[in-house]
Amino acid sequence: DSSTSRGLGDVYKRQLINSDNEVKMDQAGKDYFRAELQDSLKRFEDYVTRFEVYFSDETSNKDTPGDQKCVIEARIKGRNAEIVTSHASAQKAAFDASIDKIRTVLDRVIDQQRGH
Repeated sequence: DSSTSRGLGDVYKRQLINSDNEVKMDQAGKDYFRAELQDSLKRFEDYVTRFEVYFSDETSNKDTPGDQKCVIEARIKGRNAEIVTSHASAQKAAFDASIDKIRTVLDRVIDQQRGH
């Protein structure tokens, strides 16, 4: 039944972790970021139907500060997707910054939905 509230496991089966050809990420890396995403954003499980994370390297094979990009898209029930982007020198730093941004956005959007 699509109107039934989904549990944490069901929602987080729909986490997509993607990267461009310039970013080296094996399954262990994807699993790590998926677990971090789940731990960081589990309080939104009743509101978000899917998270999508996309990593890219803005300067290909050059080692340039701020060249790692992380985009997080959150699909919120009954609303358009919310998207945030962060740049950093390392994937984890870009990911952590994007997590902070999407958490702020989701807090605001959910407060609006609740009428606060």
